[in-house]
Amino acid sequence: MSRIKELQKNLFGGTTSNARQFGMIFTLVAIVLLFQIWTGGLTLTSGNLIAVVSQYSYILILAIGMLMVIVAGHIDLSVGSVAAFTGIVVAKAMQEHSLPWPVGILLGLLVGALIGAWQGFWVAYVGVPAFIVTLAGMMLFRGGNQYIGNADTVPVPAGFRKIGAGFLPEVGPDTGYNNLTLLLGLAACAGMVWREWRARQTRREMKADVAPLWITVVRLAVMLGVIVFATLRFAGGRIGTSLPISGIILIVLVLAYSYYTRNTIGGRHIYAVGGNARAAELSGVKLKRVNFLVMMNMSVLAALAGMIFVARSAASGPQDGLSWELDAIAAVFIGGAAVSGGLGTISGSIVGGLVMALLNNGLQLEGVGSDMVQIIKGLVLLLAVAFDVYSKRQGRFSIIGSLMGPFRKDEPATPVEPPAPSSDPDKAPVAS
Repeated sequence: MSRIKELQKNLFGGTTSNARQFGMIFTLVAIVLLFQIWTGGLTLTSGNLIAVVSQYSYILILAIGMLMVIVAGHIDLSVGSVAAFTGIVVAKAMQEHSLPWPVGILLGLLVGALIGAWQGFWVAYVGVPAFIVTLAGMMLFRGGNQYIGNADTVPVPAGFRKIGAGFLPEVGPDTGYNNLTLLLGLAACAGMVWREWRARQTRREMKADVAPLWITVVRLAVMLGVIVFATLRFAGGRIGTSLPISGIILIVLVLAYSYYTRNTIGGRHIYAVGGNARAAELSGVKLKRVNFLVMMNMSVLAALAGMIFVARSAASGPQDGLSWELDAIAAVFIGGAAVSGGLGTISGSIVGGLVMALLNNGLQLEGVGSDMVQIIKGLVLLLAVAFDVYSKRQGRFSIIGSLMGPFRKDEPATPVEPPAPSSDPDKAPVAS
């Protein structure tokens, strides 16, 4: 095998399926380079990257929960309304009852869990489709937001605003960068090196094929280069800014949910239910519990996203959460999730969300109107799915097309030719 073929096979994890998942990363890089040239270098400035993370972190948090919902074969249309409802409840509690802001955050997570339990009960134990349940929830909690808040904005205290508008503080000597961000980037580099080394050791212990060392070195160089570049960008912002607190929350959630979905029994059960619910149930998977927890988890993350948005805006308002569910769903599908469930990754959804975020940001930097921004985002979503369908028709691998088989009519069976008549007159034909 030539070195080029080895690189194609092993660069992104050793399997061709993993390599396909990185196709959207190449799209993301292309979008970044396009807008970097188009905006005269504004896209990759420290201030703009910090603003992107601060402005779109709540959508990426929603994408994490929505990925698990879609993988399980459902859809959640209520996340924007749940986020808005939680935001107004927490803001009112802190304003009218002098609730400390840490307790307010816990209250918001509890509200999200209760809403998720309510919707999960109807989906898992009553059997109402999630589309209908969450459509009802979208109207119910949107009305609840306006009823509790009287369609007014409710400010939140300064301490609470840190989770949405705060940054890592300045500590240590003056290095020209934010030292805590530099340490975080250094830890990420060390973790990446350890992960690659551990993966090679594990494959050796299992007596499995190990990628050539130069492949590992190339892969590490690419990933470390990205981490170092991002670290210097976020650490080099103007004084008082660095990696946003909301970005740290997002990173923690990505790492935790990636581990859960890939390395735990509960995470694999979600994929089993989305792939074939009946077969999973016959294999011992508790179908109702999986569906219940998936819906409840989505509402908890929606509550967290709502609080982060309110904290960044410094107030809760009646227009919070509008169309958030559409952005989250678009991020998941652009990131490679299958329409019929059973396939998708947390990292893919984050990449899909970043594609939408940077596309939106780049168009705004160029002064494109909001109407055209919506049109272009819709076309990007449509083309992302259409390209997958086109690949299927051309005989190439198609994520969505490969899982749409159960929804198509069965191919007609090949007719069996009747046996040739016997030349022996003593043998009469046998009736079917």
